[in-house]
Amino acid sequence: MKPLTRRSLPWLLPALLLGLLPWRASLAQNPLNLGAMLRTADPSAHVWADGRLYLYTSHDEECQQDFHMKDWHAFSSTDLVNWTAHGPVLAIKDLKWADDYAWAPDAAYKNGKYYLVFPAGTGIKDREDPKRSTKWMGIGIAESDSPTGPFKDMIGGPLWRKPYANDPALFIDDDGKAYLYFHGSGADYHVVELADDLRGLKGGLQKMDMGGYEPKMEGPWVFKRQGLYYFTMPENNRALSHYTARSPKGPWTYRGVFMEPENGNNHHSIVQYQGQWLLFYHRWLDTPGAACAKKQRHVAAEYLQFNEDGSIRKLERTREGVADFARRVAR
Repeated sequence: MKPLTRRSLPWLLPALLLGLLPWRASLAQNPLNLGAMLRTADPSAHVWADGRLYLYTSHDEECQQDFHMKDWHAFSSTDLVNWTAHGPVLAIKDLKWADDYAWAPDAAYKNGKYYLVFPAGTGIKDREDPKRSTKWMGIGIAESDSPTGPFKDMIGGPLWRKPYANDPALFIDDDGKAYLYFHGSGADYHVVELADDLRGLKGGLQKMDMGGYEPKMEGPWVFKRQGLYYFTMPENNRALSHYTARSPKGPWTYRGVFMEPENGNNHHSIVQYQGQWLLFYHRWLDTPGAACAKKQRHVAAEYLQFNEDGSIRKLERTREGVADFARRVAR
């Protein structure tokens, strides 16, 4: 091997940089590779007993003009880079009470069953003249013996019809009690406890004490960490913010925004997997190869960190996301 000289350095540096390109490219994992032509949003992340991390998502139609969506998908992974697509796990055509609006789902495990809680509806939303709108949405719940479905609507209808509701978040506490949070018409910041079999309600809707701060919201997500409950949401439908409490029903204390808004709405979920806290969310991005020139939604992920007082540390969107997850957990 020839010794390095000053004359060889100009040739060596580009070669070294070129050698790093595959490694750098491998770190560019946002959005997640859930399918080249699949537009996904509203990710609900869960870890089940098989040790895999599962994402349950809504599914945008290619270049859709509005949110007329027809099914829900599931994906799973152990390294958060290579994902197995489990296809649609439930579709609007499987329901007797709705024909549209397969929006943001959530999932849970209880009583030896896997549950998919989902919004769906009927009618038309007239954005130019809201008085002419006939749109209605409700929340359903389906069951399966497998985390990958297929899920079956066992009650044949929504959990309730009034108020109008969507964007459910289903939280199972350590004592097995199930709490459902949602976005609703005149019913934001409400919670309802579900029956033990999750096929009905246990009592009525309860308005929670949010400490006097109640901005417009959608897409809530609730989780528990070190005895502290977290109520997170897209504040004003855009910026991700959070509250904390010592009870799943509050009273809640507002703790601030942890992800600033980008191009549009942002729905998310938060989960701990193999010692790492993770945020899954969606982005509105230009999509090469798409049949239109509009931004479309894609699921992405970031690491989440907490301050010493339990609040969520503010984070930025990155191209790398969680691409180094396998290396990080192996340390």
